[in-house]
Amino acid sequence: MNALSVVILVLVVLVLLLLAMAVRIVKQYEDGVLFRLGRVIGERKPGLRLIIPAVDVLHRVSLRIVTMPIQSQGIITRDNVSVDVSAVAYFKVVDAVKSVVAIENVYSAIDQIAQTTLRKVVGQHTLDETLSATDKINLDIRAILDVTTIEWGVQVTLVELKDIQLPDSMKRAMARQAEAEREKRAKIIAAEGESMAAAALGDASDTMMAHPLALQLRNLQTLVELGVDKNTTVVFPAPLMSTIAELGTFLAHEGAAATSRTAAPPTSVPPPIAAPPNGVSTVGGPR
Repeated sequence: MNALSVVILVLVVLVLLLLAMAVRIVKQYEDGVLFRLGRVIGERKPGLRLIIPAVDVLHRVSLRIVTMPIQSQGIITRDNVSVDVSAVAYFKVVDAVKSVVAIENVYSAIDQIAQTTLRKVVGQHTLDETLSATDKINLDIRAILDVTTIEWGVQVTLVELKDIQLPDSMKRAMARQAEAEREKRAKIIAAEGESMAAAALGDASDTMMAHPLALQLRNLQTLVELGVDKNTTVVFPAPLMSTIAELGTFLAHEGAAATSRTAAPPTSVPPPIAAPPNGVSTVGGPR
């Protein structure tokens, strides 16, 4: 009886061990590749799966998107500028069988090919293009990677340049260039402002010429603005000065005329001559 119990217990343990070795669970984000005696039998979808122990081997492959940083590396651009560029790549497995059979380590392979592709693509662009046309560079890198990785059952979904390190000398040169550019813009804006101000002043002068009182009102307004600060500055507008000058000239002319009338001698009127009597000559006495 004891021997029979031991045999039954051993059989139960063996069955449990066989079940433990035969049962496999494929998670929702995974896909299983089943090998039987070294040959691919097919894929196994997520769920509870049974295999033959010691005969079948089930490889589980994750189908989630993988984030892979591409380490920084020195790259020489087309205009012979050395920069350190780092990036990040996003990819996912779309064919589980190819990702297991076609390549030994898909993650290491994508890391290496991403580095070489990054160096190749950035080296075809100038420094200005690398800094400004990052979207185009990202698309070019992704297109090149997709051609190679699709044979491994992997699809690259996104590639982004993460960091671009420039030499210190290049940073200083770019800073000077940016400063010069800003000074140029400031001078252009100032010149445009002067031009617009000159045009506005020309229109204002035409209006004041058509309406002389407008200039007087503007002078009064200026005097009011100057008097707000309670300063001791005395301002005489130009029209007032011209009026004072004209008044001084008028007074000078009037004074000169009065002086000339006072200095002239009075004119004497000769007495009337009486008519001589008849028969008497005015020259030589009586006839």
